[in-house]
Amino acid sequence: MDMDEFEELIEEAQRQSIVGWDFSYLHGRSTEEEVTWNYREIVQEAKAKVGALLDMGTGGGEFLSSLTPLPRDTCATEGYGPNVSVAKRRLKPFGVSVAHIESDNDLPFEADRFELIINRHESYAPREVHRILRRGGAFITQQVGGRNDNRINEFLQAPVNEAFAHWNLDFAAEELRQTNFQVVDACEEYPVTRFYDVGAVVYYLRMVEWQIPGFTAERYAQKLRELHHFIIANGCFEVPSHRFLIRAVSRD
Repeated sequence: MDMDEFEELIEEAQRQSIVGWDFSYLHGRSTEEEVTWNYREIVQEAKAKVGALLDMGTGGGEFLSSLTPLPRDTCATEGYGPNVSVAKRRLKPFGVSVAHIESDNDLPFEADRFELIINRHESYAPREVHRILRRGGAFITQQVGGRNDNRINEFLQAPVNEAFAHWNLDFAAEELRQTNFQVVDACEEYPVTRFYDVGAVVYYLRMVEWQIPGFTAERYAQKLRELHHFIIANGCFEVPSHRFLIRAVSRD
């Protein structure tokens, strides 16, 4: 029996390899509203003034490699093993060393090493960031908040991870203030992501595996088929994201 459209979309999404932090498969199949700030521009402006930069959670090095020319002393960390080799290959031509880390509380850098630390959607330990950042150095982070994409879980009737429910701008900013940082910029928004086919949702959940731990298309087949028909009827599936940005300066 020939596969129907739903089965074809699911099978195609599952055939795609997951390498690095590459969402190009979703181009034209999902869109995300922009936040009012521009993380790239903020980082580019700050990068121009420093000689030592750390990119935390570099993924496959995609974002960092797009910021060239880089400061003479540029390093990156990555906690997901399969991404480390990808990042090393991509960043080697720019003289960037990539460290595979297992704990946010134990980064392999000496104290006061960096003038700028950037962090896009990566966990961090404020005291360890403060330790390796020079006095007056900047920490710029864009974070995914605890309410991010919860509508996907709700529609598929998957548990929402309450462990991150507290993770929002107020909590993160106060945590940094208590660790001898001065918060100089802070923003929080809920841009909407629109998925235009169910295969895009499946691929996305494979990429961000923490959204629904243990997700498989087979396990959620019935709800995914309902989502398929919902998208056909409504044109897309709208999911509120949760983002916040903090720029903080290290103090003694």
